[in-house]
Amino acid sequence: MRLVVAFALVAALTAASTGALTFREARTGVLQQGQDTVIKLLRTQVDQLAPDLAFPPDQAGLQRFASGVARGESAGTWRVLVAYGDLSATSMPGDRFEERTPALRRAVDSSTATVFQRVARGDRTVLVVGMSVAFATSDTGWINPSGVQVFLAVPQTTERAYIDALVTAVERATIPSLALAVLLALLAARGVLRPVRALRSATRSIAEGRLDTRLAVDGSDELADLSLTFNETAAALEGSVAELRGMEARARRFAADVSHELRTPLAAMSAVTDVLDEDAARLDPDTATAVRLISEETVKLTRLVDDLMEISRFDAGAAVLHLDQIDLAESLRRTLAARAWTDVVGTDLPPPDTLRATVDPRRLDVVVANLVGNALRHGGRPVLLRLREQGGAGPVRRAVVEVLDSGPGIPADVLPHVFERFYKSDAARTRTEGSGLGLAIAAENVRLHGGTVRAANRPEGGAVFTVELPLRGPSEESWS
Repeated sequence: MRLVVAFALVAALTAASTGALTFREARTGVLQQGQDTVIKLLRTQVDQLAPDLAFPPDQAGLQRFASGVARGESAGTWRVLVAYGDLSATSMPGDRFEERTPALRRAVDSSTATVFQRVARGDRTVLVVGMSVAFATSDTGWINPSGVQVFLAVPQTTERAYIDALVTAVERATIPSLALAVLLALLAARGVLRPVRALRSATRSIAEGRLDTRLAVDGSDELADLSLTFNETAAALEGSVAELRGMEARARRFAADVSHELRTPLAAMSAVTDVLDEDAARLDPDTATAVRLISEETVKLTRLVDDLMEISRFDAGAAVLHLDQIDLAESLRRTLAARAWTDVVGTDLPPPDTLRATVDPRRLDVVVANLVGNALRHGGRPVLLRLREQGGAGPVRRAVVEVLDSGPGIPADVLPHVFERFYKSDAARTRTEGSGLGLAIAAENVRLHGGTVRAANRPEGGAVFTVELPLRGPSEESWS
């Protein structure tokens, strides 16, 4: 649109300026030609009739002279005034000859040359010519004024018709020139913007992940260079992304393989530590302490390997839901009871069988256990587990699970990263009780259900983790 407007403005200005200059020159030429013709014819008539004028002339002589000069123009449009002193006569009886202005009279009195002036009368223009009748002496050749002055008024009707026709022609030529300019602008815009639109579309495709997008390179102008640069950049980006994806896939495969290989020896170690734990009371204190330490570290290592295996399933897209319609409040109570948290975690749960949903019970248990465990380890007691329904009746009903603690809250710079894997808000803290993957696993399980999870700080102090899960109907129980 900007190109079209620019071309149209340039064409309009060009047409207007060209038309104005052409009109001025043509108008000047038409008026000059008509003026020269009138003056030449007037001089011829005066030269022919002046010798027959008696001196000093009387009123009748001036009248005959004026009529004779007027008859020099065959169309009968001339109006002539002849003056001598206080005497004057016109070619038309009763003509007041208002076109003879004082300025024109002074110009004729002060010069022997022919003078002229254009006078506007309404919507028409009248050419007024004034001249003095003079005689040249035969012995000296001097020009002696006779005192007779001739004034001629000629309507410039023909010239005005020519000028009007010229204006009409300029106006008619302007519209085709504007139309041609708009057409050229459209063609130019199409030629310029087509590769730009292609570049925009290709950039959008790259942003959407289609890294094999390339542009056709035509010509050798700047746009062609831009397309070539885009293709080179896209190729380099595709290669870099492919390399990164390969490295990521190898890293995930390595973690999964290591986790899988560690499970067998860990199972054996766990069995041995269970036996040692039973006999720890009969061992000497130092040996008993070492046994308990080995047992605790084996439990942590087992939990880490299990979490790594779980994350590997999410990364590989192998995690699936085994849905069942359950009582959410009862499921949360079982989660707390299974980990002996019933006495240390407060609850705000609806009555039994008032809030049911179609979820994966095992994954819901993992989500709630990780959030509550995180609140107990890093937050402050008391910890509250709350369940409610949001949205009322209809397809947008959601179950909201909240875990609230009374600790110092989460620092603002940590909030965006709490669900990242192995993220530590304190870089100096190298060891934690958990695996560093609990919140990440909880977030993946929530997303697998089509829900959301977020962390925030409470105005009264402490942190709150909120999980929203869609409430699916009984007809979806078989979905997995």
